[in-house]
Amino acid sequence: MKPIIWALAAASSLLAISVAQAQDKTLVVGGYGGSFETLMKEVVFPEFEKTHDVTIQFVAGNSTENLARLQAQKGNQELDVVILDDGPMYQADALGFCAPMAGAPVLDDVYDLAKLGPNSIGIGFVATGFTYNTAWFEREGWDPPSSWEDLKDEKYKGLLSIPPITNTYGLHTLVMMARLAGGGEKDIDPGFTAMADDVAPNVLVFEPSSGKMSELFQSEEIALSIWGSGRTKSLADTGFPAKFAYPKEGAVALMIAGCPVVESNVPEVANEFLQYLLTPEIQVKLADVMGSGPVNKKAELTEEQASFLPYGPDQIKSLIAVDWDTINPAREEWTKRWAREIER
Repeated sequence: MKPIIWALAAASSLLAISVAQAQDKTLVVGGYGGSFETLMKEVVFPEFEKTHDVTIQFVAGNSTENLARLQAQKGNQELDVVILDDGPMYQADALGFCAPMAGAPVLDDVYDLAKLGPNSIGIGFVATGFTYNTAWFEREGWDPPSSWEDLKDEKYKGLLSIPPITNTYGLHTLVMMARLAGGGEKDIDPGFTAMADDVAPNVLVFEPSSGKMSELFQSEEIALSIWGSGRTKSLADTGFPAKFAYPKEGAVALMIAGCPVVESNVPEVANEFLQYLLTPEIQVKLADVMGSGPVNKKAELTEEQASFLPYGPDQIKSLIAVDWDTINPAREEWTKRWAREIER
């Protein structure tokens, strides 16, 4: 009888260990801090943790910080899922930090523009365009900004703010000025010329901080900026008369993107979490709190939500995608040149 008792005891012990391991299953997600972290912890994580019997740990950091974290932890990754801006995500995918994505029906409902790379996907659209003070424009009798060329208008001298090239909004501005001048990502010189000669003289400050940009609007130091649709929504939610305008040549797509990280202990759960973020329900929550337009075609926004965000097939189709494969290798050189020629 003793061998049987021993076998039963061993089986019970193995079962207990297996149950404990299942209960201790942990998913580590890296993403933005601030309101995004709050949304994840309070609204997004609890339901997923409950339905997947997993504990989610969140590592806050901006895109540059979390990309650096992936590079520093190569071969021993802490993160199972990482959420970055699309530019850094292209780098992460190209450098081999993103694991293959599992197929799922929800992926069929995602706009093609959001399908970034072989192992990464957009989870929310932000449009780069104009943010302006509607009360100021009405007071001056100005029409809303409607073209990237409006950045050259002398009436905005000292009333305009554009983030620097280290910020995606500033980079998008440089690329669009190059395109309008006959160049583009592969011929950036016309962009630098236009920025230095025609746009920079109107700029009060090249402001990288979203908080300080909001302060510049609220203190009426600026009337106009190049900014994101989501940032505009956040400012308008405070009661400030901010509105987002799409340039007629097209607003530039800036995507919040995600990927499963290589070497994960829970690769299936990592993929399931990304699929969860793409569901219509979560897409609407991201739109409401983060101001990101849905990448899922089946997500339905209210008229008020849609007034600020890129939403619907026509508007998504009009968004401009930049060539990150050309930009990323050149960005360090462009940043140095920006300091010499634009922010002199």
